[in-house]
Amino acid sequence: MFDDHDEIHPLFAGAPSTTEFKKLRKRIVRYAREAIEQYGMVERLADGSTPRWLVCLSGGKDSYTLLAVLYELKWRGLLPVDLLACNLDQGQPGFPATILPEFLEKMGVPNRIEYQDTYSIVMDKVPEGRTFCALCSRLRRGNLYRVAREEGCTAVVLGHHRDDILETFFMNLFHGGRLATMPPKLVNEEGDLFVYRPLAHVAESDCEKFARAMNYPIIPCDLCGSQDGLQRQQVKQILDGWEKNSPGRRQVMFRALMNARPSHLLDPKLFDFQGLALNFDKIEKNSGEIPRLR
Repeated sequence: MFDDHDEIHPLFAGAPSTTEFKKLRKRIVRYAREAIEQYGMVERLADGSTPRWLVCLSGGKDSYTLLAVLYELKWRGLLPVDLLACNLDQGQPGFPATILPEFLEKMGVPNRIEYQDTYSIVMDKVPEGRTFCALCSRLRRGNLYRVAREEGCTAVVLGHHRDDILETFFMNLFHGGRLATMPPKLVNEEGDLFVYRPLAHVAESDCEKFARAMNYPIIPCDLCGSQDGLQRQQVKQILDGWEKNSPGRRQVMFRALMNARPSHLLDPKLFDFQGLALNFDKIEKNSGEIPRLR
């Protein structure tokens, strides 16, 4: 079905016809569909109207992959939502402001390009030697939420993938002292918008291969990407090392995030350790057996 140009969205026009690419594409689409279904991302509105999603595009490989996959699912009748692509131009010097608008118009993708000079705020507020990421992402998120409300969207959709989720988990573990990461689905603090991550099960390497094979016009992030010693970069290097020594380690760790056992952790807010009691009937019944350790 992938070779019939009458049945594809323009985002896939010119896609490689190799078996390797077809397998890659099917895998990414399948994982995205699984995440959307597993985490209940297609909400049913009380008035019966079609949900509208604000699909956030940075111009990086992940956001291009996200946009293409969502349109693939919508094209196949598997995603009953309206999609509005949005790029937030944050005023970074040298940012190629025409690339995304021209690309989206060529692809026939409804879009909104929003200009907000958050770059100047970040450069003014962040002390020298400190990283930009926290303030930059907070300002970006606030503007995207505002745009979503103005456009009547019910959800803000982001291109974070499996590796982003793992890296965030270890950053929280090493530096934040908590077991937490980016969930595939959450409600914002104001309680009026969903935040979705349909690529939650997709590997970063697959996004990179896909966007490169499709020859999408990648725009690098020269603000945070230009800083050395970022915690995320350090965690990424650790994970790369583990993956090199034990291929498949990332996927095993990701599965662990989907298989939490509160009774085997230490948080009394998640499990009632105080109320934990012995089952004397079971003890008497099994008194002659050797107890099993676990």
